[in-house]
Amino acid sequence: MEEEVLKKLRSLVGWSSGDGVFCPGGSISNMYAVNLARYQRYPDCKQRGLRALPPLALFASKECHYSIKKGAAFLGLGTDSVRVVKTDERGKMIPEDLERQISLAEAEGIVPFLVSATSGTTVLGAFDPLEAIADVCQRHGLWLHVDAAWGGSVLLSQTHRHLLDGIQRADSVAWNPHKLLTAGLQCSALLLRDTSNLLRRCHGSQASYLFQQDKFYDVALDTGDKVVQCGRRVDCLKLWLMWKAQGGQGLERRVDQAFALAWYLVEELKKREGFELIMEPEFVNVCFWFVPPSLRGKQESPDYSERLAKVAPVLKERMVKEGSMMIGYQPHGTRGNFFRMVVANPALTRADMDFLLNELERLGQDL
Repeated sequence: MEEEVLKKLRSLVGWSSGDGVFCPGGSISNMYAVNLARYQRYPDCKQRGLRALPPLALFASKECHYSIKKGAAFLGLGTDSVRVVKTDERGKMIPEDLERQISLAEAEGIVPFLVSATSGTTVLGAFDPLEAIADVCQRHGLWLHVDAAWGGSVLLSQTHRHLLDGIQRADSVAWNPHKLLTAGLQCSALLLRDTSNLLRRCHGSQASYLFQQDKFYDVALDTGDKVVQCGRRVDCLKLWLMWKAQGGQGLERRVDQAFALAWYLVEELKKREGFELIMEPEFVNVCFWFVPPSLRGKQESPDYSERLAKVAPVLKERMVKEGSMMIGYQPHGTRGNFFRMVVANPALTRADMDFLLNELERLGQDL
């Protein structure tokens, strides 16, 4: 079942062959990719550890998921090994700065080995330009990993899959069906273009009491030596069952509906006084400020931004205590706290979007 589901996911990426495994979350998928890229470049590190390695560098945008740095620390590379690439105003990695950062690392005597691009950043929902990034990786001989934990499910949509143009050139892809497809937690796949059994070579320990090679069936079915875990949950079952129930068209409608609802929310938000959009979304992350009555028309006040940043935490507390909604908020760069409404639940309707805006107005009318 796992092999069948992984094969289907790989075909959506654009690969006719490859490998993969279900992991306990996208953070672990990203960490596996870093480990695999390191092992492919320096296979001695499996036995000799960090002594076998020169100083290494990997590259990710400043909008990347925090698991990239966490994984670098866990694998002994250290967080300093992660070179942070600049992004444009929409949160997309700038390929020219990636090229510059690679050259800087090489000039310092450090060996670049991996670039982690992001398809669907956590806050703004940005999609890095994969074709241009793949060109850079190809020129420098670097492993290209795409963290599509959030945005990977867009591949199911004929209308929107262009956001991931170039993903077929990646060496590895992290994809979480438990996000946009709303499979039950946890359901996270790591997909590989490699056909040389890299996963097993990198992670395998050939424990004779588990992975006997003289069994009566095809021992390739014993996937346990591909992973760092021993016991694993049957995470592929969640996606297999959902795919059987919904069909490819059903899952495509689920993705397209999320986009349509997000755009409906944006249009309604623009019609109302007191709502200010951060930027036009390209994904289903709708980021906006609610400006309460006391701050409207006060944009020129010296303390406007400071006061506006205090609004979202107060409204979040009120909605939680009311039990009416749950919406995330955060600061971002120079922007103070704003709301990030992620439109993913397939049960949501336009009426829910209207309720969201009405409820924010109600909860914030006295602020």
